[in-house]
Amino acid sequence: MPCYPQLLELLGDITPVVQALPPDAALLDVRGALRYFGRDAAGLAALIRLRTLALHGVDCTVGVAANPLLARMAAYDGPPGQVRCVPAGEGEAAAFLAEKPAAALYGVGPATARTLCAYGLDTVGRIAAARLGTLQRILGAATGRQVQERARGVDPSSVTPSAPARSLSREYRFGRDELDAGLRRRALLTLADELGFRMRTEERVARVLTLTVRCADRSTLTRTRRLDEPTAHTPALTAAAYALHDALGLQRARVRAVVLRAEELTAAELAAHQLSLDPREENARRAEAAADRARLRFGSTAAHPAGQLDDAA
Repeated sequence: MPCYPQLLELLGDITPVVQALPPDAALLDVRGALRYFGRDAAGLAALIRLRTLALHGVDCTVGVAANPLLARMAAYDGPPGQVRCVPAGEGEAAAFLAEKPAAALYGVGPATARTLCAYGLDTVGRIAAARLGTLQRILGAATGRQVQERARGVDPSSVTPSAPARSLSREYRFGRDELDAGLRRRALLTLADELGFRMRTEERVARVLTLTVRCADRSTLTRTRRLDEPTAHTPALTAAAYALHDALGLQRARVRAVVLRAEELTAAELAAHQLSLDPREENARRAEAAADRARLRFGSTAAHPAGQLDDAA
């Protein structure tokens, strides 16, 4: 898999307005590039696919639409490796959205989708047709208005040029205030595995790891550790996370959530790595690489360390 920054650089040759969406996506505003290339947006999308395939061996998927919301949904509306367009116009957007399930609407998570389905609002078309007051009673004032606007294909946001973040974080929220240190450590294993997998797919490594613990009394405890060497190796991240957790001395603390943040990210190719003479280390990294390939092909649940909890929030 090519380095994500290289793909962003390729997109930057098309338009300077590129918003990075790690680990493998980006938003582009190509209005200023249409005249320069002498193509419409669909033609530019085809050009991007051709270049990424020729230069990096990646058959990417491109969604083309009038706003970021519709472009994101178009990109995920079917098998990979295509250009999918939503024609401009209110009627075309409504037809594209109408029969999609509530969970397919960008910004609607599983919990919100379940709430909407419980009231019979199981498709985007039904959400769009619902009264604003009804949605606001179900979801709250701000969320109800936002969900209705998105269901109608309205997205006022713009593409904001940005580079990949210098840090990544994942949070695990417990179903109840947790006293069990064993469960907290399993949550940290889950977070370290997810951070490590994402960094490896982006070909980045972290130099610093920070643990934040949110307690039931709304207090927070934070500890930071500089790693022995930049890494995205899950066992190394897990060991550092455990050390941070143990240093907090949470014997009787009721923990509501734990947050693990990988900081000072850098390209893996630029980081020095201490060679090990221990064959177990090399075998562990080979097994991790094989698991990563399985997850990329079959989904995040295809392979993961034993003992981790459900996916983090």
